[in-house]
Amino acid sequence: MNQSRSTDSKLSLDGECANRDHASMIIQAYHLYVEKIDRTKNMARFYAMSIEPNLFGEACLTRRWGRIGTNGQTTSHHFATEREAVILFLDLLRRKKRRGYSSVARQKDMARRELV
Repeated sequence: MNQSRSTDSKLSLDGECANRDHASMIIQAYHLYVEKIDRTKNMARFYAMSIEPNLFGEACLTRRWGRIGTNGQTTSHHFATEREAVILFLDLLRRKKRRGYSSVARQKDMARRELV
């Protein structure tokens, strides 16, 4: 095997992919998990989102939501660019915060304060 080049053949499929791979990479990891719990209303909801590349090089925003302890529901949105996916991700995050969802760590912090 010729180790002086990244591929051992001019006709290798790897050589073609090596030049394009960086375009489909997600620059930063986007993951979110928030909950909304209201014991007076028997409400225990979760909402999760992530942006990951799919097999076709698109940015895929996957959303999951439902009652805590269940699998919930899932939907996916496919975008040509990461930027488009991030715009929807941030918009959905703003909506969830407005509706009272918060991170699990923040909820534990608030619960500790109530106990003191």
